[in-house]
Amino acid sequence: MAHDHETHGHHHHDHTDVDWSRMAEHLETQAELFTPLYERALAWLGHKQTEPGLIVDAGSGPGVLSCLLAEAFPGARVVAVDGAEPLLERALARAARLGVVDRFGTLAGQLPAALDDLDYPADLLWASRSLHHLGDQRAGIAAFAARLARGGTLALMEGGLPARFLPRDIGIGRPGLQARLDALEEEWFAQMRAGLADSVAEVEDWPALMASSGLRHTGTRSFMLDLPAPTTDRARAYVAASLGRLREGFAERLDAEDRDTLDRLLDPEDAASVHRRPDVFVLAVHTVHTAVRTG
Repeated sequence: MAHDHETHGHHHHDHTDVDWSRMAEHLETQAELFTPLYERALAWLGHKQTEPGLIVDAGSGPGVLSCLLAEAFPGARVVAVDGAEPLLERALARAARLGVVDRFGTLAGQLPAALDDLDYPADLLWASRSLHHLGDQRAGIAAFAARLARGGTLALMEGGLPARFLPRDIGIGRPGLQARLDALEEEWFAQMRAGLADSVAEVEDWPALMASSGLRHTGTRSFMLDLPAPTTDRARAYVAASLGRLREGFAERLDAEDRDTLDRLLDPEDAASVHRRPDVFVLAVHTVHTAVRTG
């Protein structure tokens, strides 16, 4: 499993303590960096759902992917759905900048109930790592399926592989730092899931869960982002932000050596930091599952 505990939980937290502009910037930076991966995924989707009239981006955040959907399907109207209105404002502004605002809308509300406010059934419902924030994922998929037009496609981006930024042995600290951070993220993710309202444990067999809602599984494919070393300043900034959030989030659960290693990796003055070392890269894999409503 690959999870990003900052990026995808934004619309499920207490909105009163969120710095929306900082959060939006982080979400936008990540999505922009991952655009080559998303574009390949959407090109694959385009062969499965030709000329959709209405596309819904369920859990859109600030709308980077919503706008990519609008560009990939120039005949479609796109509706970005999210629980955070400040992020939807960013999505609308992005659509205006990119010249797609005339066929772009937003819908504020918690998933999946917000989908009841759609005017029409969706020909393509895209859910990028938003489903796993619903306590009852089976019920969430059923609600997504209910909003599809006949012949419409549900596309879930869930799973994949944990991202890698550094070699196993980076010359400081104990080798295998990222694998240990992965383990902490898995523990965090399990606790996050268990703490959700109406949390139900499910085997994460996404095609089977889609089939349980009456959909016909039509494909699963994984897409890779490969930004090899020496990488760009933008990729370095993303790596620094990602490791910084892990350092902040897991401060009490890291052992002293790993904490010191992360501090060095994050110190711009240190030659061993991700800001300066030549071996920083970004390698990530996201998986998309598709199913169609036949009845």
